[in-house]
Amino acid sequence: MNSLLIMRHGEAAPGFPDSQRLLTPRGEREAAAMARWLAARIEEGEVRPILYASPYARAQQTAELIGKALGCPLETLEFITPEDDPAAVAEWLLTQPEGAPIMLVSHMPLVGNLTGLLVEGRSEQGIGFATAAIAELEAEVWAAGCARLKRFTQPSQLA
Repeated sequence: MNSLLIMRHGEAAPGFPDSQRLLTPRGEREAAAMARWLAARIEEGEVRPILYASPYARAQQTAELIGKALGCPLETLEFITPEDDPAAVAEWLLTQPEGAPIMLVSHMPLVGNLTGLLVEGRSEQGIGFATAAIAELEAEVWAAGCARLKRFTQPSQLA
């Protein structure tokens, strides 16, 4: 069974251009809380994920906090920005080797649409993600409607 963690970046400040928006102090706290939660799971024996993030500043900041806490390197994927096509991401997932979980740190609407595509078979039925929320999916194959939403966690649940 393959595992995928889809995370929305922490709260970001307004600004322009969109790609350069940074996390707010709250966004940094949200991402750090999720990082600690994931690190505790790794310590309990879960497999460390392969970490990928959008090139946008707020996603990079969020993923850097995750990577530092989990002790895993960060790779950037140019095609997981807010308006990118979830079907293209699903196609990329099909090319990835089985084994370690994959973790994507990205943006709305992509994270919601990708989750909807993989679980429900339709990207327009995606779920809403609070900032720094993580959807955990599992599937035999990353195709439309073939995944199961295993867990959905947001920072407010960790308090």
